[in-house]
Amino acid sequence: MRPKVLNDQLVPSSLSNISNLATLDLAFNALEGKIPKDIGNLKNLRVLNLESNDLTGYVPLSFSNATKLETLILSKNFLHGSIPNGIGDLHNLNWLGMEGNQLTGSMPFSIFNISTLESIGLTENSLSGNLPTDLCDLLSILEGLHLSSNKLQGHMPPSFSGCYELQILSLSDNEFDGPIHSEIGKLTNLQILYLGSTHFTGEIPQEIGDLVNLVMIGMEKNHLTGSIPKSMFNITSLQLLSLENNNLTRSLPRELRNLTMLQDLLLGGNKLTGEIPKEVSNLIEFEECDLEVNRFSGSFPIGIFNISGLKLIDHTLSTLSGTLPSNIGSTLPNIELLCLGGLTNLAGSIPHSLSNCSKLKTLDLALNKLSGYIPDSLGDLKSKELSLSYNPLNGMLPASVGNLSTSLEKVLASDCQIKGGIPREIGNLSSLIFLYLYKNILTGPIPMKLGNLSRLQILSLAKNKLTGSVGDNLCKLQNLGENQFSGLVPKCLGNVTSLRVIQLNFNRLSSTILASLGHLKDILELDLSSNNMSGSLPTEIGNIKAAFAW
Repeated sequence: MRPKVLNDQLVPSSLSNISNLATLDLAFNALEGKIPKDIGNLKNLRVLNLESNDLTGYVPLSFSNATKLETLILSKNFLHGSIPNGIGDLHNLNWLGMEGNQLTGSMPFSIFNISTLESIGLTENSLSGNLPTDLCDLLSILEGLHLSSNKLQGHMPPSFSGCYELQILSLSDNEFDGPIHSEIGKLTNLQILYLGSTHFTGEIPQEIGDLVNLVMIGMEKNHLTGSIPKSMFNITSLQLLSLENNNLTRSLPRELRNLTMLQDLLLGGNKLTGEIPKEVSNLIEFEECDLEVNRFSGSFPIGIFNISGLKLIDHTLSTLSGTLPSNIGSTLPNIELLCLGGLTNLAGSIPHSLSNCSKLKTLDLALNKLSGYIPDSLGDLKSKELSLSYNPLNGMLPASVGNLSTSLEKVLASDCQIKGGIPREIGNLSSLIFLYLYKNILTGPIPMKLGNLSRLQILSLAKNKLTGSVGDNLCKLQNLGENQFSGLVPKCLGNVTSLRVIQLNFNRLSSTILASLGHLKDILELDLSSNNMSGSLPTEIGNIKAAFAW
């Protein structure tokens, strides 16, 4: 049974009078105020856990007097200031946790002289400075070093090999630079290695393959170069390999097949070349495969669509060729994000079975050579984003699009050679923010129900063959240029002060230019060119600060 949460209480200073107190655990409450400054008077205290409260102020200097402390956890509070040097006097300390505070300044090097330490947790603060070059000389039993999400600088200490019991090394999201030392290959007990979002340079050392117990490798968002070491693909226990957003080159080796436990392969944003090994289809534990924005070529690895556990496939912007399998909806029942935009040579039609992907949130097939009709069955999807732009589909927008999830936020279908009218059912998509139907062959009027899309920020219908008038209920619709609208400019337009872009150019609109347009002081673009406007410019137009006005 969980203890009752203490709400809005202070840590009483009288606690420091309990001289025989050995364990004080007040974690996961709502305690406020400061830690009593004389808490170090608890000379017999061995365990102090104040995690996940609302404590403020500084870390008391008196902690150095509590020399029997073995566990000190102050994580997830609002403590600020620096870590006292006296913490290094706690020579019996096994566990030090101060994550998730607002601590600043350099880490006291004296901490790294506590030979009894098994875990150091200082993530999510604003600590700065360098790590000591002899960091691991005295930390022979350290199992966890958690320093991510700070402002630490300098090179990786070469002494890391001295922490030979280390199982977790987390240095990500700092400002480190320089190479990843080959000595890291001596940490043979390492299970988790996080070095992402820093500024490490050079090549990944071959010795990384000696870390045969690794489960997770994160080196994303660095400046790493060269090829991915082939030795890395011998770490059969690996479940996560994240190397995205570096400058890695060359091809993926066929030894990828060895990583039979791999769940997440994140290599996007590099310069990898060659074919994607067909052996990728052997990775039956796969959940995420992100190879976007590389230079892969050849045939799309069709076998990947048979891995039923996949939740994410992102191969955007590569010169891959192939077609989507007709049964994709039955072979990928768990897919949530399918991004195959800009593959250059992805041809064929959009499979009807995609509608069976009931968990699909994002479908991006833009910038390909897909042709044929947009399947009616796509209306059964519960997606948030649907992107089909820049494909020669040459069909009609099915009325079933109005059946798409009310959580749908983006429909992108520009330059698809779509014919016919805009289905009035689109007005049912109450969460829609972006609707791009630019440069198609759409005809007829704009459905009045589109005026119900209260969250819509951008509607792009330019370069179609739409006709009719622009009614008052469409005043929030911004980009209607290069159609064949006629009639008057709606009077309500000047009242929609949230508008940033109005494009009604190349239509057949008449009337004078409304004086109320001068109310749109924050408008960035106003384009009424190539219409049948008459009369004089109202003086109120001078209030507009538009970057472009025609």
